Amino acid sequence: MYKPESLMMSYGYQPQWSEGAIKCPIFQTSTFVFNSAEEGKAYFELAYGLREAGVEENPGLIYSRLNNPDLEILENRLCLWDQAEDCAVFESGMSAISTALFEFLNPGEYLLYSEPVYGGTAHFIKEVLSKFGVKSIGFCPDEDPRDLEQRLEKAGVASKIGMIYIETPANPTNTLIDIEAMSLLAQKWSTPEKKVYVAVDNTYLGPLFQNPLELGADLILYSATKYIGGHSDVIAGACLGSSAAIARIKKLRTFLGNMAGPWTGWLLMRSLETLKLRMEKQAANAQKVAQYLANHSKVESISYLGLLSEKDGEQYDIYQRQCKSPGAMLSVKIKGGEEEAFAFLNALKLVKLAVSLGSTESLAQHPASMTHAGIEAEEKLRIGITPNLVRISIGVEHFEDLIHDIEQALAKVQLPEVNLI
Repeated sequence: MYKPESLMMSYGYQPQWSEGAIKCPIFQTSTFVFNSAEEGKAYFELAYGLREAGVEENPGLIYSRLNNPDLEILENRLCLWDQAEDCAVFESGMSAISTALFEFLNPGEYLLYSEPVYGGTAHFIKEVLSKFGVKSIGFCPDEDPRDLEQRLEKAGVASKIGMIYIETPANPTNTLIDIEAMSLLAQKWSTPEKKVYVAVDNTYLGPLFQNPLELGADLILYSATKYIGGHSDVIAGACLGSSAAIARIKKLRTFLGNMAGPWTGWLLMRSLETLKLRMEKQAANAQKVAQYLANHSKVESISYLGLLSEKDGEQYDIYQRQCKSPGAMLSVKIKGGEEEAFAFLNALKLVKLAVSLGSTESLAQHPASMTHAGIEAEEKLRIGITPNLVRISIGVEHFEDLIHDIEQALAKVQLPEVNLI
């Protein structure tokens, strides 16, 4: 069996389908012609879940709001990395997340989620889901799963948990959540009548360096804009899991109308061809940059998975069991506060001051005032998003150039004078 990086060039596509074109064309069409009325009827029966597919019967092409060749081939290829049964691709990461949460949570249920999560996700959980009668409970990475279980049992809400949603490593702090431990909790709280799903935002390390389905998760979520897209030129999201779970996701996607279009599908297929090369180069660069920052006099602390050791206890243990690489995301605290962090960011030249991550170019931003600006000030401090925190996404540039740029930017940071009297 070929490795995924080899199959990204051609899997799911036959050149004879498109005049011998070696690459899948962009199928820029809104609708598809049926060979017969009977065929159209059969396709709609499957699309609407009115019956099960027969032996060797596959859903046919109907309308690009339901399916499209570019989208289907992309979804098939994404499944290979995570060894998932099925995949649904969306026009943004937030549309993938919101669709999954809407599908598997009911009014009166609770969403148990790790903190911190991406600012947009936090807003959706607290401000949008709550309007639909779904309550939420957050937990921090350092809370022992046994203590968490006791806390929810004591509060009388354990039986009302509908989903456990975790983001690991956490954005922007890089802290890890034990996927297997959360899966065991979900199994305890599941009943024959109601399954508690575990959904994992795998954007930081996936799909190469962490595979949540292997650890008991039910759903994997991606901002495919990030490493999967990898070129800062496309917005997309994805959800992967079992055939049954993704069938539900795709049905809701059809009626929400938030599926990815053919251009998005084509761009992501292009990016998948170099995904492994890019992510491995970015991780190698990040390890060198992290080692430099760890010894800098103007850096208060740095959180990078590649710097974890046995003295880091549970975090190191989770990393060893769960991650295949430290990835390329750095969480750096500059000595001082917001002023010093801004001075550093404003002085960067090669590294660009912009949100997003996982692209070929290195990016840096200030989470407290940018991606997580909507979170209350006290809440941000509680979950580790401090005024001096900078998030850096390492790209594919030469690592010596990145270190030089960071070095000259740190030189512009003027630390407050300490009064020793």
